[in-house]
Amino acid sequence: MLDFFDNTRHLGVTAGVSFGLALVLFAASAWVSPSVFNFDKSQSYECGFEPFEDARARFDVRFYLVALLFIVFDLEVAFLFPLVGASLPGGGLATAVAFLVVLTLGFVYEWSAGALQWS
Repeated sequence: MLDFFDNTRHLGVTAGVSFGLALVLFAASAWVSPSVFNFDKSQSYECGFEPFEDARARFDVRFYLVALLFIVFDLEVAFLFPLVGASLPGGGLATAVAFLVVLTLGFVYEWSAGALQWS
């Protein structure tokens, strides 16, 4: 029972020191940094060109869909890297094959549903 309160006190001290240090560093950076407004630095940068549209313009939902699908499949494939050089005892190989089958079925479904068609 005593260990619980002792650990809780240490956790509280650690959290307090962390938040205090964060506040001190934030205040120090605001105090030291120059506060002169520069119009050129406040403008958006688009590859050296002047901005030709509003930065809050609406994008087609297909951009988001393609990005989301890329992230999902990229993360799923990243889970396969630990399996590349490892010897998989027992059901490990079956688990890896099942994972690849599910990944392939998901890709085939997205392809057949037209999620990857741009037009």
